[in-house]
Amino acid sequence: MKYLVTGVCGQLGHDVMLEISRRGHKAVGSDVSPAYSGILQDAVAQMPYISLDITDKAAVERVLISQAPDVVLHCAAWTNVDLAEEDVHRQTVFSVNADGTRHIALACKALGCKMIYISTDYVFGGQGDQPFSPDSTDFAPLNVYGQSKLEGEKAVRAALEKYFIVRIAWVFGSNGKNFVKTMLNLGKKYDTLRVVCDQIGTPTYTPDLARLLVDMSETEKYGTYHATNEGGYISWYDFACEIFRQAGISVCTLPVSTAEYGLSKAVRPCNSRLDKSKLKENGFEPLPAWQDALDRYLKETEV
Repeated sequence: MKYLVTGVCGQLGHDVMLEISRRGHKAVGSDVSPAYSGILQDAVAQMPYISLDITDKAAVERVLISQAPDVVLHCAAWTNVDLAEEDVHRQTVFSVNADGTRHIALACKALGCKMIYISTDYVFGGQGDQPFSPDSTDFAPLNVYGQSKLEGEKAVRAALEKYFIVRIAWVFGSNGKNFVKTMLNLGKKYDTLRVVCDQIGTPTYTPDLARLLVDMSETEKYGTYHATNEGGYISWYDFACEIFRQAGISVCTLPVSTAEYGLSKAVRPCNSRLDKSKLKENGFEPLPAWQDALDRYLKETEV
């Protein structure tokens, strides 16, 4: 099969390209940058790359027609949740996450190819303490980012039948910024750190997710799924404590509420629990425990 992967300069797109390469499939990577700007010393940097602004409908059509992929794995997105709240950026956020996704979905429809769209727990309102079902329609995004990603979901469903929508949360990987890197860097600088303890979810390690996404692409078990690592629901505070424990860093970590922390422009959901049972029901292998994923990340990544 041939893949076109958007957002390859980011965490997930990078690892998706690596996974596709490992399986012997053909892949073309794309991002808005004129040239690939991710980790330059690995295999992704040697793979075909096309600069693509997904907000340009004509460019999307031109690239997809010329490449004729069997699968488009759409990882590109505006993901800076706090900047998205600023008036100067809102139109761009929707242009990328909603309009750009619509352009890709319509091009996939014209080609008759599969599409995998990466969405987020932020499409939900984050209330209560029960996991959200992938087939729930209880949408109530709390911020601009969540609203824009929900519009992207709607665009995919409106245009296509051969689609996968995969909601993820708390992403970390080698190619880009993430919570693990932030904690490790802060833990080396400060003796005491405050970390939010009332936002509950589960981390997602991008190499593990990439494996699942390529597994999905090789089937016709279309629909909406949730995919984070196994290992139970935790808080950011719990995650930070395990990061420091596994990394052997001694730092006083203090649990604080979201209100006490008070540094974010965007409202975050307190409940990011995602029900992943649909994966097993459809024969997909769940992701390993997040504790194991963190161990592999720390061994494989120099931070």
